[in-house]
Amino acid sequence: MRKFKTESKKLLDLMINSIYTNKEIFLRELISNASDAEDKLYLKSLTDSSIKLDEDSLSIRVTPDKDARTLTISDNGTGMTADELEANLGTIAHSGSEEFKTANAEHQGDDVDIIGQFGVGFYSAFMVASKVRVVTRAAGEDVAHVWESDGLEGYTIEDGERDHCGTDVILTLKEDVEGTDGAEGERYSRYLEEWELKNLIKQYSNYVRHPIQMMVTKSRQKPKPEDAPEDYKPEYEDYTELETINSMTPIWKKRGDVEQKDYDEFYKSAFHDWEDPARTITFHAEGALEYDALLFIPGKAPFDLYSKDYEKGLALYSSNVLIMDKCADLLPDYYNFVRGVVDSPDVTLNISRETLQQNRQLHAIANRIEKKVTSELQAMRDQDRDAYEKFFENFGRGLKFGIYSSYGMKASELADLLLFWSAREKKMVTLAEYAKAMPAGQKAVYYAAGDSRDRLEKMPVVRAALDHGCDVLLCTADVDEFTFQAMRTYEAKGLPKTYEDDAAREAAEKAVADGAEPEVEDRSLELKNVAAGDVDFATEDEKKAAEETAKANEDLFDAMKEALGDKVTKVTVSARLTDAPAAITSEGPLSLEMEKVLAAGPDAGEAPKAQRVLELNAKHPVFDKLKAAQESGDKEKLSLYAGLLYDQALLVEGMLPDDPVAFASHVCELM
Repeated sequence: MRKFKTESKKLLDLMINSIYTNKEIFLRELISNASDAEDKLYLKSLTDSSIKLDEDSLSIRVTPDKDARTLTISDNGTGMTADELEANLGTIAHSGSEEFKTANAEHQGDDVDIIGQFGVGFYSAFMVASKVRVVTRAAGEDVAHVWESDGLEGYTIEDGERDHCGTDVILTLKEDVEGTDGAEGERYSRYLEEWELKNLIKQYSNYVRHPIQMMVTKSRQKPKPEDAPEDYKPEYEDYTELETINSMTPIWKKRGDVEQKDYDEFYKSAFHDWEDPARTITFHAEGALEYDALLFIPGKAPFDLYSKDYEKGLALYSSNVLIMDKCADLLPDYYNFVRGVVDSPDVTLNISRETLQQNRQLHAIANRIEKKVTSELQAMRDQDRDAYEKFFENFGRGLKFGIYSSYGMKASELADLLLFWSAREKKMVTLAEYAKAMPAGQKAVYYAAGDSRDRLEKMPVVRAALDHGCDVLLCTADVDEFTFQAMRTYEAKGLPKTYEDDAAREAAEKAVADGAEPEVEDRSLELKNVAAGDVDFATEDEKKAAEETAKANEDLFDAMKEALGDKVTKVTVSARLTDAPAAITSEGPLSLEMEKVLAAGPDAGEAPKAQRVLELNAKHPVFDKLKAAQESGDKEKLSLYAGLLYDQALLVEGMLPDDPVAFASHVCELM
């Protein structure tokens, strides 16, 4: 017996037991080796006239034998001489394919695609096999050679027989292992089952460039006997037929002859969706890093998209061989809904070919993918608004969370993809559309956050904004206000220019009247919750009147604050309310809606509270009642009124009174 040409049996043990995380990978590795052997023979035939080859005859055969407990992977490629067997299989981590690829680099491409790199894939066979026998005959030789090993100490090489050039890798599978003490067993015999082998071939090697064939069992109806009775029932029989299991040419590498229906069928089959994708994105990159990408934006959100069990990522292939089913690094979290495939011969893989060694290449691909997806979404938004609104209904929450989770760093990329309901326009609008429709002089984007549009539209602060000519975005997603807090401002492009004085404005208007283009400017707009205490739509006259009223009724406000205690930070008069008697607003960064969202979370007991302010409408008849109670010295009535107004304002905000029973009792008392 010949010893392996490494220090170590330890290294061999590492190859077999530690490199690969998944035992079923062995079939991918052996099929890739077989594909390389066939590519080598094809390339040799181009320069050696003695090799007569029909490229269409190249194929890989997978043959299970349950009785002998063997699995054979055969090719009709270049084969190996005795010296090559010694060099390639006797020396661990020596890659004949890598040497061949380096020597013939100018031929690597559409006609030749050498997959092997590390020289360890063959040894993955010992993860499932107790013995491996290799029968090979090199092209141009008359003698075959047999390499055999149990993967422990060494191997033997002897002369053998094979009808033509190529290689048979014959695995004698290990015995099944029963599970013990709750641990799972290992059923190696599953690699002899037809359905399992077909699934593995389709999963990992579906796009290997040569046909992978296997005898498969099928069923057919027997001919009806001539003397069959009238109640004859058809009989069926099983038969076997040689079938090509893999597709060979991936759809993402077909140039120009693929229709949308073909992409739709591939998407539904590969990603198990019933609906056609909303958008298909395909592109090919060349240069320092070559790759193909086929991406899909789904027509609907998967049921588990926002669950912790959802896994994002694109299928990553290298030289048409599946490396990772879901490569998460290819997508940012806010585009986690995108599905698809990336195939590159240039990515640097680790020795198991299950992950990447360098993030630089992956980062470059991910950046290009992100830009392509963003560009496609922008085109959908501008060219097919109905489709985009449907998309946003499904996936908009993730875009908003992308801004929030990045602390606003991704706002420049994502802000213009967001949609919100306009209280004035009664439709979904972008922030850019909101900004262009603002009246002159408006310096902020106003929004209201809550659980329903209907309730938000009826809020006094929203009606006040609309009455003063300002539109309000009605935000009903729990992440909306957190997103706006992370953004802080929105950079609006191409707004009508504002002028510091009347003379400059009049000069600009005259220039436009004379035929000049109106001047525009980019402007940073604050994002303001209309329920914030510092938002005021009132005119200077209204503000002055409110200040005078507040000063004249200081004693009333102090008495109401005393009655309400720490429920509010202060009671004041509002210049913005029109028909509502009172409203609850907030001071500081935490709004009432944010308080509600945090209170519904897992740490509700420790959730912070908003600093509430009770604003009164001095023009409402209720204010006169409050003044009358104060002037009469009826503290009990004033306390009752203050509590009722506060609880009523909470209900308008969609929040329950602190004591619903007391609120009901006070209403009945007044009745």
